Amino acid sequence: MMKSYRRAFFWLATAAMLVCFAGSALAAAPVKMKTAWMDEHETFLMWYAKEKGWDKEEGLDIDLGYFDSGMAILTALPAGEWVIAGVGAVPAMMGNLRYDTYTVLIGNDESLTNAVMVRPDSPILKTKGYNKDFPEVYGDPKDVKGKEFLCTTVSSAHFALSHWLNVLGLKDSDVVIKNMDQAQALAAYITGIGDGVALWAPHMYKGEEHGWKIAGTPKTCKQGLPIDIIADKKFADQNPGQVAKFIRIYLRAVNMLQKEPLESLVPEYRRFFMEWAGKEYSPETALLDLQTHPVFNYDEQVALFDESKGPSAVRKWHAEIARFFTATGRITKDDLKKVEPAAYCTDKFLKLVQTPVPGYK
Repeated sequence: MMKSYRRAFFWLATAAMLVCFAGSALAAAPVKMKTAWMDEHETFLMWYAKEKGWDKEEGLDIDLGYFDSGMAILTALPAGEWVIAGVGAVPAMMGNLRYDTYTVLIGNDESLTNAVMVRPDSPILKTKGYNKDFPEVYGDPKDVKGKEFLCTTVSSAHFALSHWLNVLGLKDSDVVIKNMDQAQALAAYITGIGDGVALWAPHMYKGEEHGWKIAGTPKTCKQGLPIDIIADKKFADQNPGQVAKFIRIYLRAVNMLQKEPLESLVPEYRRFFMEWAGKEYSPETALLDLQTHPVFNYDEQVALFDESKGPSAVRKWHAEIARFFTATGRITKDDLKKVEPAAYCTDKFLKLVQTPVPGYK
């Protein structure tokens, strides 16, 4: 009888241990997270983090989906193709307006890497500083009005084009805007189509290789233009801890970018573009792209989202984008009432991030 009890106890104990081990294994399994990106600088940070296994360290298994524009990313949201994405500030605004998204982090500053470009023999280059408040901007209204520009509409490149026109006292309706994705716009302009083209990096670098000149950027037009990390509101509200973990992983990569000599990252940057986006970068272009995209660490992000003295810098940037696209007729005044306060730009997930954010080794 005693042996029977001992045998039963042994098997019960073994079964209990197996259940515990199985439970532990399940608990340790990383949570899959679908994310969406373009072939741009901000994606390198998450690609690098995944290469290093930093997502697994935080209990996530991040999938990087490829898209050719921010608006393409937005239209994929209802199909459940992502829950967090990197997009320009313009699609981020439209994301909140049409798809109920948050902006939870600033990916980088791309005010230098969206440009209105023209061929070197363009009459637009005859005049510099037509508007004395913007001495680095090229163009004169009489040389611009009626011209055809290739542009991805409702995008950061469109924002750059529209603000450049505004500096010259013009609006979208004063020119002809042909809507094309970035690769199409680049290819079409190479063949001689259009009088100007609005491109973001890396496509604008290709334009420079062809000898095209920059007529204006958001930076020279004195406008802030960030890349936003956005999240589906429903997912984020239901899974705030996962969003905070994502932010922590991204900011770990930011720490790496801020501390490593950028020259040392060129081989990995080139590998990222070749393996993930199927594009070949020269060492010079890779370094330039790294140098012209400032990023923001945890403390800098906190400062950008700080509202202790009024609307945050992030909200001001996005409010300006909303007002501008209302003025150009791209969104309505009723739309403006929703997005001008930029309440979708929130630091509530940033505040959940476990600090300090780890070093990058």
